[in-house]
Amino acid sequence: MTAGNVLFITLDQMPAHVLWGPLSAHLPTPNFDRLAASGASFTNHFTVTVPCGPARASLLTGLYAMNHRAIRNGTPLARHHATIATEARKAGYEPLLFGYTDTVPDPGNRAPEDPDLSLYEGVAPGFREITEMRMEAGLEWPAYLRAQGYDFEPALMQHYMHVAPKGRAARPTDPALYRAEHSDTAYLTDRVLQALEVRRRTPWFAHVAYIRPHPPLVAPPPYNTLVDPASLPAPVQGAPDHPFVDAWFSAPSEQFLYLGYDGKGREMAPGTAAELRAVYLGLVAELDHHLGRLLDWLDSTGQAQRTLVVLTVDHGEMLGDKQMWGKSSVFDPAFHVPLILRAPGCGGGTRVAALTESVDVTPTVLDWIGLTPPPAMDGRSLLPLARGEPPENWRDAVLMEAEFGEPSRPTRFQTALGLGPDQSGVAILREPGWKYVHFAGGVAPMLFDLASDPNETRDLAADPAHSGERTRLAGKLLDRMMERRDRRLTGYSFGV
Repeated sequence: MTAGNVLFITLDQMPAHVLWGPLSAHLPTPNFDRLAASGASFTNHFTVTVPCGPARASLLTGLYAMNHRAIRNGTPLARHHATIATEARKAGYEPLLFGYTDTVPDPGNRAPEDPDLSLYEGVAPGFREITEMRMEAGLEWPAYLRAQGYDFEPALMQHYMHVAPKGRAARPTDPALYRAEHSDTAYLTDRVLQALEVRRRTPWFAHVAYIRPHPPLVAPPPYNTLVDPASLPAPVQGAPDHPFVDAWFSAPSEQFLYLGYDGKGREMAPGTAAELRAVYLGLVAELDHHLGRLLDWLDSTGQAQRTLVVLTVDHGEMLGDKQMWGKSSVFDPAFHVPLILRAPGCGGGTRVAALTESVDVTPTVLDWIGLTPPPAMDGRSLLPLARGEPPENWRDAVLMEAEFGEPSRPTRFQTALGLGPDQSGVAILREPGWKYVHFAGGVAPMLFDLASDPNETRDLAADPAHSGERTRLAGKLLDRMMERRDRRLTGYSFGV
């Protein structure tokens, strides 16, 4: 028996400080604010891994990366793992997917020629794909654009080009090829409203996965010039002296930032960085507008009082901080992300400061629809926190991981650090005041005193005065990882 509707919204690649930090003063977000005013904002929420595929695997399975092991874009998700969708079906829901989950299926029962194994932007088990909205392999939205009369070459992703006036090179603030009413964000929202309109009489479960504000950073009018680049604060400067930072800049990266970008972040002109940050905020404002359309529909159809709304992001974005762009990093902007939860019966306008993790989202949804999360899941329901009833023994640190190696070709990290693909991982333990970063392969760790250095500019790991803190956190990290190793069957004991 179903409990009500579930509207599970994910954005792609947005750090929490866009909504709750210095940049928020330069960005009109009336509908994010509207949702927060009627729900609970989790201001210390962290994804447990990056980039997109691993982050969504953790989000949808409730598992740390060390347990689901879909640790890279393109790494399969083993078929024995439960997902939010396979579990929701046990409560009578048909989970609908509008967008993408970046999931590669388990190849164990697939032929090598199966086309689902040829791309990483597949569909997680349990979902029914209603609207296909893949970025690199997507066909539905480009086909729609062609039908509207736009002329471009889909295979080259030319629909993400900036359109510059004749006589000069394109700039980030130049408009997109398409108009705002035809954008990817508008198109996906249109399809969601169309599909839900005919389902309003029965409980529904909709996972709405927006691509934006993921690069390429190009926006249609008015969003391309909505924010004045000159008004924005400059990116945070200062990176610790560490081999990981050197490896990060050892080769061009994030060349998808905009079409034509050379990947040399340290050589980017300040004016270009400011324009890119302004366009990025414009894309967030566009998302805010279309979020308002979804909230308006819930209100006008009487659905709001029986719908759980979850809005979060798969992972963050460095946005030029430390001259880095993208999410392949170990610093907070890559991991600290927004989460807003609006549940019938919960008070509005709550700000929750407790440390929460992306693995908590699936247990929260399952709790709300009346299911007990499987014992393997690493997260816990956030509903008590949203209701102002903090549960006992809540975590005092978050666990995060990332994999910087590739099995098929060496990455810049492997090459610069002399590591194999199985030596290129990182595990991070972050408390409110301290952060410890442990690299595999013998690479020196990092240690940050967040109370005095919130921007993570001074690595204290080699400082003898902080050796005790380093040892404490390393032991605590090991404890957490040992406690949370795959628990799918460890609670059983037969024949003893």
